[in-house]
Amino acid sequence: MKIIILAAGEGKRLRPLTNEKPKCMVELFGKSILETQINIFKKCDINKICIIRGYQKEKINFQDVKYYFNKKYDSTNMIETLFCAEEEFDEPMIISYGDIIYEKEIIKKLRDNDENISVIIDRDWEKLWKVRFENPLDDAETLQIDNNGNISDIGQKTNDIKEIKGQFIGLIKIQGKGVEIFRNFYNKCKEKSKIEGINPLNDKIPFEKSFMTDFLQGLIKDNQKISPVFVNNGWLELDSVKDYKIYNELFNSKKISEFINLEDLK
Repeated sequence: MKIIILAAGEGKRLRPLTNEKPKCMVELFGKSILETQINIFKKCDINKICIIRGYQKEKINFQDVKYYFNKKYDSTNMIETLFCAEEEFDEPMIISYGDIIYEKEIIKKLRDNDENISVIIDRDWEKLWKVRFENPLDDAETLQIDNNGNISDIGQKTNDIKEIKGQFIGLIKIQGKGVEIFRNFYNKCKEKSKIEGINPLNDKIPFEKSFMTDFLQGLIKDNQKISPVFVNNGWLELDSVKDYKIYNELFNSKKISEFINLEDLK
């Protein structure tokens, strides 16, 4: 098992906290997001760690970590960042966004899942979204489950809360056939976008700016099975200065434990 962390992002919504460091190096509860992630992986006996850097890459410097570089970090998105480490697609791996922290039990649940492609879904998402946003539906995306228990819809905008059975938190595991499914689907879509001049994953944006949820939804439309691994809270996403202030207020008022167990992160 290995971990690939997508940590190329600039974090414009976190300025001025990211004026002199990448988003993943912003400190939350005394440690950078990346340091917290790495500690959790090691607690789960996962020691093969790859980090894909981009913005201010020299500020990310951990021991016993393999690095890749997305030199187009300022004009691409998650999918292109991930495939900067395509040579690592040779064994089971967990893919993690670089702006989230999580309890070790979440990683253990994902690690122990035996499906080819699986993703962590927070069923209790509303609780966190209500403290982060005046209207949770402004940011939340669709998540539907089919009769076989697989994800049938993910990552679309909606005004209907009934279309949201949970929220994808930014953690994916691929193994077995899933590794080649990811690789082949990416190459097929990239080639199609070059030939036709339209992004098959999201026709509103260029292929290189595709979101991870665009890719997952594309896999679903391609009849690939994506298995949800459900959790209830136990994680945080740091996406904005507002998030940063809210989490620190919750910490200072001793209410952060309603969302995540910080003792688990030490």
